[in-house]
Amino acid sequence: MKKRLPAFIISAALAFSAVSCGKSDSKDSENSVKIAYLPITHSLALLEEAEELEKESGLKVELVKYGSWAELLDALNSNRVDGASVLIELAMKSKEEGIGVKAVALGHRDGNVIIVSNDIDSAADLKGKTFAIPHRQSSHNILLNDALATAGLNIGDVNVTELAPTEMPSALASGQIDGYCVAEPFGAMGVNLGVGKVLFSSEELWEESLCCGLVLTDKFIDERYDDAKSFVESYKSAGNALDKEKAKEVAKKYLNQTDDVLDTSLQWISYNDLDITEEAYNELADKVKEYGLSDNPPAYADFVKNDF
Repeated sequence: MKKRLPAFIISAALAFSAVSCGKSDSKDSENSVKIAYLPITHSLALLEEAEELEKESGLKVELVKYGSWAELLDALNSNRVDGASVLIELAMKSKEEGIGVKAVALGHRDGNVIIVSNDIDSAADLKGKTFAIPHRQSSHNILLNDALATAGLNIGDVNVTELAPTEMPSALASGQIDGYCVAEPFGAMGVNLGVGKVLFSSEELWEESLCCGLVLTDKFIDERYDDAKSFVESYKSAGNALDKEKAKEVAKKYLNQTDDVLDTSLQWISYNDLDITEEAYNELADKVKEYGLSDNPPAYADFVKNDF
């Protein structure tokens, strides 16, 4: 059995900057596209593309790193960036509220897990427990609802709290929470630290689940259609070429995680075939309504652009 580390040590090890920073200066350029992201494995197709696109087409990807979804979403919704790798439910809510954005590709396939403390053996054991998600508007919230449903429970049977991803493994170690679901590699951190285990993987609960998506602003698409088309095509090609070995190489450069954590995390995720199909999107929209994330999610034709 792995030895439990003190929570303050884990917390310190997990900390990363919450200050946004770009790889280059913020000056607008006609041959660049500015894309916001969080340093998570769900963004690796974007990070891989950023290094290749300029060589191929001369279009430079200016990556802008943020430390929270709230900061990233504010930049996206105010057109301070041309697009983002973002939780698709957050982008759906922005669209619902009148923000001009389009989802143009998935961020990844699968790649989420339900992590619980080592003394929890089934979804039924979550009754009355405290469970963390990163945001109400997230596939992690949907996956929690799906997990509870396997035991005849609903969201009212658990205490749901929103935590920053970096806080979740240490919160589990300290007993502040009993489980969590969040973007990787934070699930893998809990497993590798020995403070938790996988109760469900996303594909066990929701086949073809949607989580993070690549979103572009209407402004960028309308004003620079050819660049948008080139960017999306390159992005999808980068995802198709991103095998486990290459994904780990990119992750080590951008995510500052150990080999063990990355090896665990990358077992659960893939980046090929990143088109958003109408069938998969409509299933997401149904779940968004069923679980109370939104009463009126945008229609596929209004929100998804798959015709580049």
